[in-house]
Amino acid sequence: MGRRSERLTKQGMLASDQTGEGDVIQVVSRAFDILRCFEGHDARLGNLEISKRCGLPRSTVSRLTHTLTRMGQLAYLPGDQKYRIGSSAVAMSTSMTRGLQVRNLIRMRLQEVAEQIPGTIGFTIPDRHHMVYLEYARADHALGLHSTTGSRIAMGRTAAGHTYLAALDEDVGNALIKEMSREMPEEAEILRGRIEENRRSLRDHGYVIASGMFSPHITGIAVPIWSPHYQTYVVVVIGVLSAMYDDERMATEVGPIIRQLGDTISVMIQNADSGLTTAAVSSAPSAPTIHKKMLPEGMNELEAGTRRPGPARSLRAGDGRR
Repeated sequence: MGRRSERLTKQGMLASDQTGEGDVIQVVSRAFDILRCFEGHDARLGNLEISKRCGLPRSTVSRLTHTLTRMGQLAYLPGDQKYRIGSSAVAMSTSMTRGLQVRNLIRMRLQEVAEQIPGTIGFTIPDRHHMVYLEYARADHALGLHSTTGSRIAMGRTAAGHTYLAALDEDVGNALIKEMSREMPEEAEILRGRIEENRRSLRDHGYVIASGMFSPHITGIAVPIWSPHYQTYVVVVIGVLSAMYDDERMATEVGPIIRQLGDTISVMIQNADSGLTTAAVSSAPSAPTIHKKMLPEGMNELEAGTRRPGPARSLRAGDGRR
């Protein structure tokens, strides 16, 4: 492996301040920025809309969309004078996700927990300055957010994003916030103001809690998991109604649950990345069970039995991780 590849493997998704602008071929970076604009298979965008979303000159967007259309990554719709994702991009995404049966198993684990907690659970991955839901689960009776697989949210607005930044090596995380400040200054300022507190929480408790970031009514708690397959951290996040869960209840009830769920999914990911069979992956420990207890009259019937959190854990790993 060449020196540059070794550096990227060691440090994962780096901000341009870390790698140096000379490492980035701008036209390639901009082409991917354009493709990111098309959230959802049915998204239809014109050059002007893409220009506004990407912050690129319309002339640059026009040249790139023409090239991407010739390559099959985009398809032009003459009647609308707009573009949508092309057949080549769909085929590429399909081939990249083929064989990832572990995600189906992860979805099952998320749903098991979602049925016991009145909230939502996501399995997310970073994409530049956003987190993207790879899998998502919620119980029928759950209140709060209604995201879907493929939904994107700014890192500064979710517990998943705060956790991802806190898990990175300090210099890499700081550089990513610095880069983000040029395109998303409000989100970068939120992260900068909480990054040290988030790092301490991750070291002391194994998770990060963020309240009122995306919605004033939602509190999120998240844990990072290192993925050898993607060479970055993926994040499991649980969102609950703030009115139902104060800080003490988050720590005593949800904290142990998400740590155990994170451990379970980590084993599944490690086994899958080691080439083990689906049967072996599915033998990972089951998701935690919340044991119901008899409640005094008038108490919330969704109240779950509490468990004391385990001893504080620290993140430590090689290859630029902690």
